Amino acid sequence: MSEGIMITTDGPILEVTLDRPKANAINLAASRRLNEVFRAFRDDSKLRIAIITGAGDRFFSAGWDLKGAAAGEESDADWGAGGFGGLNHPRNLDKPIISAVNGIACGGGFEIVLGTDIIVMEEHARFALPEINVGVLADAGTIKLRRRIPYHVAVEFLMTGRWMDAAEAKHWGLANHVVAKGQALSKAREVAHQLAAGPPLLFPAIKQLLRHTEMVPEHQAFELHDSLHAVQQVIRSEDLKEGARAFSEKRPPAWKGK
Repeated sequence: MSEGIMITTDGPILEVTLDRPKANAINLAASRRLNEVFRAFRDDSKLRIAIITGAGDRFFSAGWDLKGAAAGEESDADWGAGGFGGLNHPRNLDKPIISAVNGIACGGGFEIVLGTDIIVMEEHARFALPEINVGVLADAGTIKLRRRIPYHVAVEFLMTGRWMDAAEAKHWGLANHVVAKGQALSKAREVAHQLAAGPPLLFPAIKQLLRHTEMVPEHQAFELHDSLHAVQQVIRSEDLKEGARAFSEKRPPAWKGK
């Protein structure tokens, strides 16, 4: 069953659309489905980049479907191995993911956005973590947000449940691109195609190195660098030699991913 999770592919690009009227909210079944989708994406060598967006123009996702909560779903239920929506703490997902935020992303919906690598927002889109107003800890938001924006801004946002518009998100470096209404998916596709033309081995190396050195002092980070499998693949790759040859021959490189 789709559980309101629509998927399409365009060559190496996977598109995931939350299509769950009225607010693209996510219940237990939908979260588990998203986990399946992103796990399959991780393990499919033909897919290299993913885009996640919402259907319609009002909501990217309102987070946890309170209808599910009213029906007895618990906040500490098994949402899937990667947590709520599949992107809270995915395992070994070393491929780039782009969010095309087409409207409100609040609560768990905003936490899904925080689990992506590149954020494209439409100018009317807004973020919030309103869990504070109902006495719930936004755990993934609390852990991740202070790593994305200044500490004091993150703390106020978490403790007040206030809204952040696209202009402010861009100001703090949380959004990569702010585009006109209806243009987020188009911009996300443009970025995805740019990435798809790049060297396949580099993206896993970049994501592994970022993840393993996020809170590590610089000298230790360089020691970790040498131990990472994806980094060693790049160092020993044919693509590394091809990049140098292409540069000297003034031609586009022909990447092989090996």
